[in-house]
Amino acid sequence: MERVPAVRRRRLGEELRRLRDLAGLTSGQAARRAGWHQSKVSRIETGRSTATAEDVMLLLDVYGVRDRALRDLLATLAGRGSSRGWWHDFRDVLPVEYRDFISLETGAVQARSLENSVVPGLLQTPRYARALTRDVMPHLDRRAVDSLVEVRTARQAVLRQDPPLELWAVLDEAVLRRGVGGREVMDGQLRHLLEVAELPHVRLQVLPFSAGGHMGVTNSFVMFSFPRTSDLDVVVVDHLTSSLYVDRKEDVAAYAAAFTRLSARALPREESTAMITAIRKELPAARCA
Repeated sequence: MERVPAVRRRRLGEELRRLRDLAGLTSGQAARRAGWHQSKVSRIETGRSTATAEDVMLLLDVYGVRDRALRDLLATLAGRGSSRGWWHDFRDVLPVEYRDFISLETGAVQARSLENSVVPGLLQTPRYARALTRDVMPHLDRRAVDSLVEVRTARQAVLRQDPPLELWAVLDEAVLRRGVGGREVMDGQLRHLLEVAELPHVRLQVLPFSAGGHMGVTNSFVMFSFPRTSDLDVVVVDHLTSSLYVDRKEDVAAYAAAFTRLSARALPREESTAMITAIRKELPAARCA
């Protein structure tokens, strides 16, 4: 069975506890109706144990939940069936945290990304991804670099699926001006950003240097939203050597408010693409297509 990220287990448990409360049942009553020991319900609700999709379906039956979309969502959060995500094939080069990140990204309906340093993975070209991986992790051999670039490219399928992931990305101006891989690589990357910005499900904004200091200067983050309920939203904050998963409702709300404030300070979509075009024109004319 696919490994279920701890953050997803906690969010699933919270939602199941909410539905149990709405049904007017105690954990003991729910356990008896499911034919379980009360401790199993408690462990699932606190995220200490992994619930299978079958466990979730049984509890939803007990709670009288008939909403098909909600049932499907919760089954997916539990790691529906025995199928493994495509990223499992790269487990030899992907740390657990990265696999958890991809799992959340794949199940989300919307991602709001604030990036202050590099182009978000979903918007990177293969050449940019390769140059960045080599710069950030110079100890990796060519095979490992190739695998990580392949993973980054495969992740972008969420923007082409039906329905596609809705991506709202706010990029600090530094992202556009940092010469990852040299001028030719950056020319291709900036051209790709302009192309992706035309997609109806992608909203791209630039936060110019003139906007001054902001919270993104210290940490980039991405917020994933899932179908039906904002209670399952998760924020992932990047650090130098790890990522922090934030799922407490009050903290998620604070990040959502911060993203709203920063997007308001960022350039509108048309002005953002104009700035990308202007920065691209600063590259040597002979290098531009």
